[in-house]
Amino acid sequence: MSTCNIDHSKEDVIKKLQSQESFLPKELYKKAVQFLELERTQLTLNELFHLLKKYDLAPEEEQQKRNLAMEELFQA
Repeated sequence: MSTCNIDHSKEDVIKKLQSQESFLPKELYKKAVQFLELERTQLTLNELFHLLKKYDLAPEEEQQKRNLAMEELFQA
């Protein structure tokens, strides 16, 4: 993923997550919602935002890579 200098608020990340809900595996979406219930660092919020950004437009192989990256992020 390319890095971005824009800091994304928790609200931005939640909106992005909600916009991608129908494209994400159900379990992964639930984990993301739970993950965002706690306070997270700005770096973590930015990382999750960019994993979700244009998820719906990514090829299936790219979606799988992002799914794995999100799983790792949620376990950190």
